[in-house]
Amino acid sequence: MNTNNPIPAFGLGTFRLKGQVVIDSVKNGLDVGYRAIDTAQIYGNEAEVGQAIAESGVARHSLFITTKIWTDNYAKSKLVPSLKESLAKLRITQVDLTLIHWPSPGNAVPVAEFMGALAEAKAQGLTKHIGVSNFNIALMKEAIAAVGAQNIATNQIELHPYLQNRKVAEFAKSAGIHITSYMTLAYGKVLGDPVVEAIAKARNATAAQVVLAWAMQLGYAVIPSSTKRENLEGNLKALQLKLTDAEMAQIAALDRNERLTDPAGLSPAWD
Repeated sequence: MNTNNPIPAFGLGTFRLKGQVVIDSVKNGLDVGYRAIDTAQIYGNEAEVGQAIAESGVARHSLFITTKIWTDNYAKSKLVPSLKESLAKLRITQVDLTLIHWPSPGNAVPVAEFMGALAEAKAQGLTKHIGVSNFNIALMKEAIAAVGAQNIATNQIELHPYLQNRKVAEFAKSAGIHITSYMTLAYGKVLGDPVVEAIAKARNATAAQVVLAWAMQLGYAVIPSSTKRENLEGNLKALQLKLTDAEMAQIAALDRNERLTDPAGLSPAWD
């Protein structure tokens, strides 16, 4: 892990959650013990996340809040103002982590420009840490050239047993950049996997706990989402689960390069 950027191993994702659904999810999550919340400008739920945090009674200093800048706001003139809007919606004066959400479509805004603007946001105290999301190795190299690897807290990427993204993860590790796994449960697809189910049964755990524990044991942060309080509680118990080397190897063997998020016009040339 990049020691300058202590990203919590376990957080609560809010992708696809809107309105009262996201308010309830965040409130329940905070109530059962989550302290890291992940949102994004494009999710259209920053205001609701901010409301849930404000109403939860959990002290701001106890929380780690992440948001992501959308592609429309990458230009130097737009990035900082857009982050200030996000802060207003979230009802806070500083986020803990701000990410570039996807590479700039068609390289319309150069990496050096938006990373420079993100570094300026950090210098202004709008965000404690900065990072990237959905970057391949070539883009990570550009980001490192722009601001230095020590200033890139994480690369948040799709990573689950069916897509283990080893090349990107290994490069990030070699540069001291932390990996955050999103879609760790592959939209629930891996929960019915016979290998995962067998490990879960043997360990008296849920399939979700097994997969989340696997990712964290590899050193990745995870940000699963759920609208059900019992699932939120159950997922959190993955922090207590330690898999054996044999179990880790069984899950490692499930990799089949199955990518579930590949939006045309946004995705880079994946490694």
